[in-house]
Amino acid sequence: MTLLEAAKLAPSIATATIIEEYAASSDILRAIPFENVAGTGKHYNREDKLPGVGFRGINEAYKESVGVVNPQSEALKIFGGDLDVDRAIIDMQGEQVRSVHEMMKVKALALSWTYNFIKGDSSIDSRGFDGLQVRLTGSQLISNNDAGGPLSLEKLDALIDQVDTPTHLIMGKSARRKLNQAIRNRTVSGDVDFSQDEFGNRVMSYNGLPILIADYDNNGNTIMDFTETSPDGTSSTQCQSIYCVCFKEMMLNGIQGAVDGVYGVSSRDLGELETKPVFRTRVDWYTAIACYHGRAAGRLYGITNAPPIS
Repeated sequence: MTLLEAAKLAPSIATATIIEEYAASSDILRAIPFENVAGTGKHYNREDKLPGVGFRGINEAYKESVGVVNPQSEALKIFGGDLDVDRAIIDMQGEQVRSVHEMMKVKALALSWTYNFIKGDSSIDSRGFDGLQVRLTGSQLISNNDAGGPLSLEKLDALIDQVDTPTHLIMGKSARRKLNQAIRNRTVSGDVDFSQDEFGNRVMSYNGLPILIADYDNNGNTIMDFTETSPDGTSSTQCQSIYCVCFKEMMLNGIQGAVDGVYGVSSRDLGELETKPVFRTRVDWYTAIACYHGRAAGRLYGITNAPPIS
């Protein structure tokens, strides 16, 4: 289920509010489904090669064939934070100010999770999980232009075709502006329409796939901008990427463990600390992502800041 669905089943109003704030602060967290996982992680087999099939004649046997699966493992990572509000602020501004500061912290956590979903690298931070940029290799990497070049709508269509039953595109705001530029140019065009999400926000779609925006992280830095190296590794360091994903069961999912026996985001009011005059709320979430299928996501990279082409 998605976070918005999970909020309806939250054990308390405070926890439900925090879960909804996670979803409201990140397009990706709003859309991605989460699977409840017991223990320390998820162990599964990823489909690599389907078994052979064919026709046979009378009194003939079918040709023996087996499928190939690769064992995979995803460890749950401990994610969260302590939300502290000074006693003096509460005395002067009232109890309600505590929730304001807590929501600011929750938004920071949501933006940090979104960054890790795209850019996370466990070789740099072993406490986090690997994001799509690290995970996607081989045929799921599509070069827009080896030396870096303007967004090609033909290559974007190829990216979509490379993902089985795609559900969403993920990009930065600068890439979305390039798509808007394309539809204003009659020689380029593009199949674009608009709708609204659960929070009333305007959502742009390309070829029927809603576009999820990975905007900025908890430090205010743009997550997806023209800061990547071109596919050839030398020509340009001012490129960016677009991702296509399938957010469906046994494709690309989030996973989450149980805190105090309850799966999902946990919120606990620890009251006023003895060591300093602050009221503390602790948010815990045991989480990661699992890519069950080799064609559950793809990446188009090598896009430069130039007018798009058809």
